[in-house]
Amino acid sequence: MFKSKRFIFLLIFIIYINLSYDPLSAWAAESFDTTKVDEYVTNYIGKNGLPGAAIVIVKDGQVLYEKGFGHDSEGNPQTAKSIIGIASGTKPFTAFAVLQLVDEGKIKLDDPIVKYLPELKLDDERWEQMTVRQLLSHTSGLPNPTIVAPANTLKEGVGRLYDWKLQSNPGEKYGYSNANYWTLAYLVEQISGMTFNDYLTQNVFSPLGMNDSISVVNSEDITKKLGLPRGYVSLYGTAIPWTELEQMLSGSGSIFTTASDMGKWLSMHTNEGKNEKGEQLLSQELLKESYSPQSGIENYGLGWSLSSPNIKPARISHSGSKTTFQSQQDIVPSSGYAVAVLLNSFTTTFEHPYEISTGIIQLTEGHEPVLKSPTPKIIDLSLGVITLIYLMLGIRGILRSKLWTDKRKQHPAWRFCLRLIPQLVPVVGIGWLLFVVPTLKNNSSTTIDAFGLWPAAMIFLAIVFIIGLVLTISRIYYRIRIIRNLRL
Repeated sequence: MFKSKRFIFLLIFIIYINLSYDPLSAWAAESFDTTKVDEYVTNYIGKNGLPGAAIVIVKDGQVLYEKGFGHDSEGNPQTAKSIIGIASGTKPFTAFAVLQLVDEGKIKLDDPIVKYLPELKLDDERWEQMTVRQLLSHTSGLPNPTIVAPANTLKEGVGRLYDWKLQSNPGEKYGYSNANYWTLAYLVEQISGMTFNDYLTQNVFSPLGMNDSISVVNSEDITKKLGLPRGYVSLYGTAIPWTELEQMLSGSGSIFTTASDMGKWLSMHTNEGKNEKGEQLLSQELLKESYSPQSGIENYGLGWSLSSPNIKPARISHSGSKTTFQSQQDIVPSSGYAVAVLLNSFTTTFEHPYEISTGIIQLTEGHEPVLKSPTPKIIDLSLGVITLIYLMLGIRGILRSKLWTDKRKQHPAWRFCLRLIPQLVPVVGIGWLLFVVPTLKNNSSTTIDAFGLWPAAMIFLAIVFIIGLVLTISRIYYRIRIIRNLRL
């Protein structure tokens, strides 16, 4: 009996030892229920009217799940191999490239950027105090204007800064700016002697096996170099194909990749900076620093956003959005999971990739995600109702223009003109937004591009503009007729 108990104890001990040395990800892969992810994502994109999505889930350096849903604008199925832009999800890659050069001793994080890029100038003497670290953490003080001149190279892109002024002292506070990452990508080019895309390909993409990934310079390269189908914008809960706004993206939002490739990227981040061959692409010290809060900002590291304390479980993330695509990448240190969500559509009023990723993370935590109401659809449809009401009232006002003018035929000209101001103010304001802003600083955007930023809102503004313009012209026309009749 004693020997039997000893044998059982020994057997349990051996099983325990074997379990403790098996990779945790292998057990996670067996227990992870991918059918729940399928169900959740399918229901989500259906309820919210999204055309397609691509998802990858990683744990402790191992890809557990990758899949595409829906379709692209050419009717092809969306797969884990479909190339989609990750927009500002590029920034962690740009930061990674800079940190590799720091690892090699070619750059120091706390050196002034002018030490490496002396040719760059700003119309602000504080520029010389700006460090590489501050650019990485968005604490440089550089502004993030919406309207900028076009550029075809990174050198041209950062050359546009010559007449800019800082919005705060370097290192003083956080201020998200794409210009920080144009400058960092240009820094990579100057220090490495390679184009930014070539550097990423040689030092990040290839070592990770990200063979379907590329960093473009301009958004027009999407069709010229990649030949990708158009993405979508959301209108009243429906996705409509749209052409991406033309702009220089390099370093700040330039990477086009697949869910499958993003799995390899996140596998490295959940495997202490090593690729599947065990090669260390970045030291653990610098990797940890990139995930750590920086001076002047608690919720941003070096290229990564850090979740606020009320978000459970805590995550290291970066989102991204352009006018026809969106992305989200999340690393959950407490569990070893990481998730990437890529969408071939853009919704102004809601971050769908973040919501989808959050639901998937809840599934990895053993919780059931709540499928919320389609907020963007509700907002758009509500705005549509307002637009319709305004259109009906506007048509009524136009039809009654003669009566309105007749009632005021005794008013002097100055008083009549004052009564036209309520209609003229929105006409001037909306006209400036739709027709003048797209031409500022010789930028390449158009009125059609402005429409794609939020179609439902732009339809409302267009109706307000047209009604106001026609109403004003009608009333002036009848005023002129009254004056002519009086003279006769």
